[in-house]
Amino acid sequence: MNIEEYISGLRAALAGADPALVQDAVYDAEEYLHSEMASCEGDPVACFAGIVERYGTPEEVAAAYLDTEVTVARALKPPVITAPRSPLGRFFGVVIDPRSYAALVYLLLSLVTGTVYFTLVTALLPTSLGLAPIGIGLLLLLVFFAMVRAISLAEGRVVESLLGVRMPRRPRSAVREGDLGDRIKYWLTDVRTWTSILYMVLQFPLGIIYFTIVVTALVISASVVAYPIAQLFTDYPLVQWGSYGYILQPWATPLVMAVGLLGFVATLHLCKGIGWLHAAYAKALLVGRYTDAPAGDQ
Repeated sequence: MNIEEYISGLRAALAGADPALVQDAVYDAEEYLHSEMASCEGDPVACFAGIVERYGTPEEVAAAYLDTEVTVARALKPPVITAPRSPLGRFFGVVIDPRSYAALVYLLLSLVTGTVYFTLVTALLPTSLGLAPIGIGLLLLLVFFAMVRAISLAEGRVVESLLGVRMPRRPRSAVREGDLGDRIKYWLTDVRTWTSILYMVLQFPLGIIYFTIVVTALVISASVVAYPIAQLFTDYPLVQWGSYGYILQPWATPLVMAVGLLGFVATLHLCKGIGWLHAAYAKALLVGRYTDAPAGDQ
């Protein structure tokens, strides 16, 4: 058995597991095995057998990761807030659910991250491809791919923290041998490189959409709540339509404020729903399946 065969066995032992978990396990195994083999002296076969005996067989390592995943998931799981089982209770329960506010923060933050991601891709990718014939473009392309790899990992950590879906805690495996051309070829043939780039590009328009939806909903809800309060302090009609003005009657004040508060609750539900959809989309593009690595990395 060699490292490639060991990794293939580990992937097979983790078949059906969360792709993010598989990525972490494969990365850790490769790091350990390559590090130990680099310091090995003597017969490589006997040395590798000893390393496997210390580290564990693919089946043993897979079982350990699966057991650890359950333990860590339970420890990191946010406290469960018991809400009434009635439809009304579930509707208003979102107000005390921290996940709804975390999703709201992510949707607002996505405009900033999307702008940064889009700028990096549109600036570096065409430049590196244009300079490729003179050689320096290949080095720049490799730097760009490394940035994509790092951003993919960082974005995954943000998605997991704010949207609650399991994402990788280790980067994808990288080619360890070969020249600059081999490294470029590795990243070019890794489908996850291109889906990560696609994610970075699409994050910009999605960030604009998310930000617009959330800010518009929050502003409308806050305005409806604040309007009756502001109207109490002036006789000037704050709501006007053409040449007509409308002064809210005092008896209608609590009703209008209630509508504004309901709008805020609905906004939190909307944020949770969009966050859930985006988390699934992010996992599909940034992680994918555990079998989609380049041929040399299977």
